[in-house]
Amino acid sequence: MKKVASRIFRNKRALSPVIATVVLVAVTIVVAVAVSYWMGGIAGLYTRFEKIEIVKSYAVKESNGNFTVVIELKNSGSADATIQYVLVNGRPLEDYGTENMTISPLLPATIPIGKSETFTIFIDGDLFSSGTTLDLKFHSAAGKDYPVMLTLP
Repeated sequence: MKKVASRIFRNKRALSPVIATVVLVAVTIVVAVAVSYWMGGIAGLYTRFEKIEIVKSYAVKESNGNFTVVIELKNSGSADATIQYVLVNGRPLEDYGTENMTISPLLPATIPIGKSETFTIFIDGDLFSSGTTLDLKFHSAAGKDYPVMLTLP
């Protein structure tokens, strides 16, 4: 048995140092590329952000004396943005009562990446008078406030 084993190993040749070096460098490059793609994917998850732009905002006085406020928000960031609540003159919209002030669409509302969402706030005419300035703040789930100032017509 020893003779057979020694004969097998005697006829075997090792890789030349040049070929071994080329193989080692190739494996190292493949591993480095794989690690860089993996790290890039992880970094992408942590560097996403929301950025909301106010595209347009205006207020209209209806024939019945009520006001309609229209605000269009566009998400130009790299992550979906969710509007949690709206402050009107520093107070949450709900403080005014649903019979005096409502918003459409209902909150929380998500704005996908690259998309726009139009928010319409219906205000009872007895709550504010013409010429009143409204300070609206749209608060996002990321903790950012997006202010809009409007004067009621």
